[in-house]
Amino acid sequence: MNDLPLAELEAFAAVARLRSFRAAGKLRGVSASSLSEAMRRLEDRLGLRLLNRTTRSVTLTDAGAKLLERLTPALGEIETALSDINSFRDRPAGRLRLNVPGIVARCVLPDIACRFLALYPDISLEVATQDALVDVLGEGFDAGIRYEEMLQPDMIALPIGPRQQTYVGVAAPSYLKRYGEPLHPRELLHHRAVLHRFASGRIVTWRFERDGEVFAINPPAVLIADTIDMELAVAKAGLGIIFSFEDFVRDALRSGELVKILPEWEDTFSGPFLYYQSRKYMPAPLRAFVDFVRQDRPDPPENPA
Repeated sequence: MNDLPLAELEAFAAVARLRSFRAAGKLRGVSASSLSEAMRRLEDRLGLRLLNRTTRSVTLTDAGAKLLERLTPALGEIETALSDINSFRDRPAGRLRLNVPGIVARCVLPDIACRFLALYPDISLEVATQDALVDVLGEGFDAGIRYEEMLQPDMIALPIGPRQQTYVGVAAPSYLKRYGEPLHPRELLHHRAVLHRFASGRIVTWRFERDGEVFAINPPAVLIADTIDMELAVAKAGLGIIFSFEDFVRDALRSGELVKILPEWEDTFSGPFLYYQSRKYMPAPLRAFVDFVRQDRPDPPENPA
């Protein structure tokens, strides 16, 4: 029992926390089948079943739950110990795992990540794109990036990227020529909409506010999709109106493929924040990234969420 490979125990903890071989494999950069084989070997060594597997779910047995309970702090101590010895290196090394929403992965993080990795070549960056708010520590991430309304109160938040972003409505000139330009949000009920659906299944409601007037609209959809590329293609083809981050449509606005509608109803809001749990025992890669982000934007101070 004392010769259980650490890698198999780490793999078990990942699968047990995420309740998914596929999600754990994606997080660890291995296939779901290799994790399944590792779990089989571990259970054979222990002579106990740790996980109940079906085609639809992964659940813990009582033995698996007890093992996860004892393993979690122990694996945390090992990671902290390995991180601590980074202080003896000339530069930090190791893996930094971030969970970010789609808009950040596409429009905010690439430039920051490239400059950070060029400065710290011994750090490996893993980025998972997920629009829903997640328990970053519980799912094996070092930190997350989210917008202010989604930050958890017990987290430390640090501004990252643009400090303001805008949600805009756009349509192709051919669409407006055919259907006319809406002059008020209520007119959108008579237009064709390109709507976004989150991974949770929730479809974005179009919300407008100006001078005390508030409108929440679910217009008739010509398309409901979960990828901005599909949504933009339909909008550029003149088939519907889209409301999205201005960052997503900026190139199409510059080229004239899309034009703004209802500009006086545009919604401007605070930019994203890097958030993490504590400065104490911070892994060296995360500490390096926090310091980099703080120095990259020296104007706004670090704020608690």
